[in-house]
Amino acid sequence: MNDDHLTVTAVPGIRVGHATDLDGLTGCTVVLCEEAAVGGVDQRGGAPGTRETDLLRPLHLVDKVNAVVLAGGSAFGLAAADGVVRYLEEQNVGFDAGVARVPIVSAAILFDLDLGSPDARPDAAMGYAACEAASDGPVAEGNVGAGTGATVGRILGPQRGMKGGLGSAAVSLGDRLVIGAVVAVNAFGDIVDPDNGRILAGARGPESDEPVDTLAVMERLSRSAPSPSGSSTVIGVVACNARLTKEETNKVAQMAQDGIARAVRPAHTMFDGDTLFALATGGEPADVNLVGAYAAEVVADAIVRAVRAAEGVGRIPAHRDL
Repeated sequence: MNDDHLTVTAVPGIRVGHATDLDGLTGCTVVLCEEAAVGGVDQRGGAPGTRETDLLRPLHLVDKVNAVVLAGGSAFGLAAADGVVRYLEEQNVGFDAGVARVPIVSAAILFDLDLGSPDARPDAAMGYAACEAASDGPVAEGNVGAGTGATVGRILGPQRGMKGGLGSAAVSLGDRLVIGAVVAVNAFGDIVDPDNGRILAGARGPESDEPVDTLAVMERLSRSAPSPSGSSTVIGVVACNARLTKEETNKVAQMAQDGIARAVRPAHTMFDGDTLFALATGGEPADVNLVGAYAAEVVADAIVRAVRAAEGVGRIPAHRDL
């Protein structure tokens, strides 16, 4: 793997495309599998918004996925998957149902309606455009795609948070095995550096732009904690070129959630819809424990990269601004 290409598209067979609305502050990101990949999913937050996740679990017929969509727009953003389905149908890609090929497209959304225009939502046209823009080059990060309207640290309200974004990371193990992740970071909690626990982006106090500790605020407000408007979430895709079964791929998605717990504090709250998909494109024999362990590492790296690459919007500062 080229050291200059440390994003999820370093995984052979994976392409990523974005559609970005910088006026409405929303967008979507599409992960395309050149050949259908074995899929898995793990959903942990209390406020999810998803499509085609049940079929990814063991005991179900379909075991391969053609694409995964990450989108803003709350539940409205699930419409972006319709455009991806149309694009793949035109390419004659999908599950052979006899009378037609049905593209298998899973999706998850995040809530960004309170940053830009609440009327701006990813739709089928944006999903189609993201497919057209997809490539195997390094993934653009920050205020792009599903990370365009993302914010973090929302306990004191969205206007006292900081800018989230989209990030990607990858690691090469041995000569051939590659594991990568792309993550849209819109967390209720703070984003911390896993190496030292320092807050990189999160809730800001009423009199300063410096981040405050969300856990400390939660303790202080434990008897009268405000309910954040809307909801938050971290959504993403972990991909690898390992040869895994459907059960093993679901295990990778489960283990990858540890990356969220390392980089987001607190994670998996009732206000979050934290959902991670896993894709195994096959080809390389690998131990599922190794793949899952490093999946958590690249998820944590991608989360940190997302907030480091993000740019401030209006009165919402980013990590780089402070």
